[in-house]
Amino acid sequence: MATSTLKTTDIRSRIEPELKSQASAILADCGLNISDAVRLFLRQVVAQQGLPFAIKQPNATTLAAMEQANKMPKARFKTAKTLFNDLEKTTSQKRARPPRSSDFTRQFR
Repeated sequence: MATSTLKTTDIRSRIEPELKSQASAILADCGLNISDAVRLFLRQVVAQQGLPFAIKQPNATTLAAMEQANKMPKARFKTAKTLFNDLEKTTSQKRARPPRSSDFTRQFR
């Protein structure tokens, strides 16, 4: 007969009601409740000897690139064919122009 460990320790956490509601709904779709998910998370912390996922903060270069990308005009295409035609045209234009010195310096930063 296998022995089981009694679950006798409580964990309390204050979180935003909306976060709890959204997480509960997602977990329910997976057949879990919040207690099951916390238990799984803690087991993975022990197994991995740390967080079971990477926590990354974008650096200044990445933040600047994200900001620049958000400011760029968004292209819209009515069909996939017009999208691919535009991509082909843009790629052809890039191949046709001679390389600039800045192309090489960016490559080695």
